[in-house]
Amino acid sequence: QVQLVESGGGLVQAGGSLRLSCAASGRTLSSYGMGWFRQAPGKEREFVAVIGSSGRITRYADSVKGRFTISRDNAKNTLYLQMNSLKPGDTAVYYCAKSMQGWGTSRELDYDYWGQGTQVTVSS
Repeated sequence: QVQLVESGGGLVQAGGSLRLSCAASGRTLSSYGMGWFRQAPGKEREFVAVIGSSGRITRYADSVKGRFTISRDNAKNTLYLQMNSLKPGDTAVYYCAKSMQGWGTSRELDYDYWGQGTQVTVSS
């Protein structure tokens, strides 16, 4: 079993920054891609970013490209999401997820473990 626990969410003004963390336990995740997704009120969950097992390859949703950075520390079994220039439209619950492969995609079906989510609220 894998447990994923997100942290770092909170309330921030537009233009501000937050850094989310996702701590994994139960299994070493260095062989798997990892992703971030988010769900805004009244909307479906959407892809935010993904990182490959080695950390060298990343991919972002167009809506966050250039503002968010996904990274990982395999020694600490931890995934990160640095969020800069935040906008009210970024308000959502953010989830980390483990891919079933060494690489990750934007499809939720490719992920088998999910965290409980952390709330990010951006005020205007």
